[in-house]
Amino acid sequence: MHVIGTVGLPGSGKGEAATVAREEGIPVVTMGDVVRQETADRGLDPAKDHGTVAQALREENGPAAIAERSLPMIEDRLERHEAVLVDGIRSDVEVDAFEERFEEAFTLVSIEAPFDVRRERIDTRGRDAGEADGGEGLAARDERERGFGMDDAMDRADVVVENTDTLEAFHERIRSIIREGAMNDADDEPTEVRRP
Repeated sequence: MHVIGTVGLPGSGKGEAATVAREEGIPVVTMGDVVRQETADRGLDPAKDHGTVAQALREENGPAAIAERSLPMIEDRLERHEAVLVDGIRSDVEVDAFEERFEEAFTLVSIEAPFDVRRERIDTRGRDAGEADGGEGLAARDERERGFGMDDAMDRADVVVENTDTLEAFHERIRSIIREGAMNDADDEPTEVRRP
C-alpha cells in the first residue's frame, strides 16, 4: 500500500501529476472535487465559489474537514489498488491526517513553480473564473491557500519537484516518483530533491 499526496499552489502542476498517475493505472482522489461537490450541493457556482466553500467547510467542520471526507474514498481505492494519489493537499493539518492514517506508506510531494508561470497556466486552462469574470485572482488564491497552512505543508514534503521545465519533462519526473512509490522497493535514489 502506498499513498502519494501532492501539495502546491494553484497552477503548479498538481492536475498534471494526477493525469500521469491515471496513465500509470493509479487511482486519484482529488480533494478539490470534494469541495466542488459541496459547492454544487449548496447551489453555488464551483468556478466562482470554490474558495469560499473550502473555507466554510474548514470553519464548520475543522481544518482537516476535507482530508477527513477524502479518507473513505482513498481507503476504498486501496482495496483494489496498491497505490493511490491524493491530489491537492492544502495544509499541514491535512498532512497530519494522512500521516496519522497511512504512516510510512504516505509520501508527500510538493510541486512548485514561480507565480508568473502559474498565472499563465491558469489563464491557459480556463477552468476557474478570474477577477475579470467575478472570480478570485491568483494572488488572492495564493493568500487564501497559504492561510490554510499550505506553506507549512509544502515545507514538510518528502519530495520537491520544481515544475519549470517542459510538460514532458515534468511528466517523466512524476512518473518516476509514482513508480518508485508504487513499487516501494526501488534500489536507486530518486532524481528529485528530498528535503531533510
